[in-house]
Amino acid sequence: MLIRFHPSYLSRRLKRICPYVSLSGIIGGVPSLKKLQGASNDDWVDRINHVWTVFLLALFAIVVSTGQFVGDPIHCWCPAEFTGAFVDYAKSYCWIKNTYYIPMDSPIPIDPANREDEELTYYQWVPLILLFMAFMFKMPNILWRLFNGGSGINLDKIVDMAEKTQLGSPEDREKTIDHISKYMDRWLETHREYHWNMLVRAKQQMARFCCFFCNKRAGTYLTAFYLFIKVVYAANVISQFFLLNAFLSQDFNLYGFEIVNMLSSSDTDWKESKRFPRVTLCDFKIRQQQNVQTFTVQCVLPINLFNEKIFMVLWFWLVLVATLTCINMVSWLYRVIFKRNRAGYIKKYLKINNELHTGFDKKLCQKFADDYLRDDGVFVIRVIAKNSTDLVATDLVDKLWKLYRSKRMKKMDDEEGTAPLAPFPPYDSNPPTLGTDKEKEALNP
Repeated sequence: MLIRFHPSYLSRRLKRICPYVSLSGIIGGVPSLKKLQGASNDDWVDRINHVWTVFLLALFAIVVSTGQFVGDPIHCWCPAEFTGAFVDYAKSYCWIKNTYYIPMDSPIPIDPANREDEELTYYQWVPLILLFMAFMFKMPNILWRLFNGGSGINLDKIVDMAEKTQLGSPEDREKTIDHISKYMDRWLETHREYHWNMLVRAKQQMARFCCFFCNKRAGTYLTAFYLFIKVVYAANVISQFFLLNAFLSQDFNLYGFEIVNMLSSSDTDWKESKRFPRVTLCDFKIRQQQNVQTFTVQCVLPINLFNEKIFMVLWFWLVLVATLTCINMVSWLYRVIFKRNRAGYIKKYLKINNELHTGFDKKLCQKFADDYLRDDGVFVIRVIAKNSTDLVATDLVDKLWKLYRSKRMKKMDDEEGTAPLAPFPPYDSNPPTLGTDKEKEALNP
């Protein structure tokens, strides 16, 4: 007879047992993947490294650990005179000491040194290897989250606010974007060089011609540090192949090619891999008074059934992640190194709002991107666009553009003591052209 209980009944019974524990509290204690992901202040390739790869490695570590500590990871065929205690000792010894692999059609070497050369030294440590790999993939994101605040802006909060504008009302959306634009305006104006000397000018020139020079007041801190993190991501995923070569004591780099070659062959049976053998040999000695007897037993490693498939999936996954990470790193380098990409990126959003009407506006847009936003300002807008939508980035650029133009006109008015130029109408049939002294002064202060 099957008895079913309503969830409300279970919750009431649980409260009677422990009034301070609720069913929703227990369920809410399980972290979701969104919480594990952290702040979305990077791009999707970074999240493939520090979220999905870490999750995959942790899942594999749990599977292997379950097979080792819950099941029976090794079975050995012992001589008939072994009692139950002897069999348990042989299994424990061979699991801890290492086994070695000799194909069935090959004779067992007589020299113990030749046997040691064929030892398998990895299968006890596979969970720790996988957890160490997960830590290495998470480390670049930890560095980024710890030190990106040195730029003077709370990037996590900015991106989170911009992302939430997609779900709010039009009034809340307008208010939030206006708040972000004013906050960015204060940040951009505060972190500038206001004292000029030979050292400051040298730093400015280095920041201008070398994008990897971290200088908060030159507007290159966030960009240079993010490029450094991109290089760390790429170096990490490539170094994983060499680390696995050392951990597994074999050429892991070629493992995937061997799998592809085996699958492409006409043989339909899955062949046993010599890298992850299931039947191995083990030598151990037993001392009985003054006599030392050496036994060689044949052991089965069921755990290698999981290890073989896990590392096969890992090889193809690491190749995919390495390819995406390197392409992404090169694309970011291209965006940052070539300065025209910065003005072109901002001009794209201003054209959507129909803000560029004359040659004066287009040249002012160049100064808006190079002198006002600079590398870090454009980088923040790129991150906002990648984690929300281009519509949010368009509205934000429009707000910053209007703030910049208003301050520009006010500065011209204060210097000349005349009324500022009125903004050009969107569809003026005879727009003014660049050529007045005031417009030239605006571009060349």
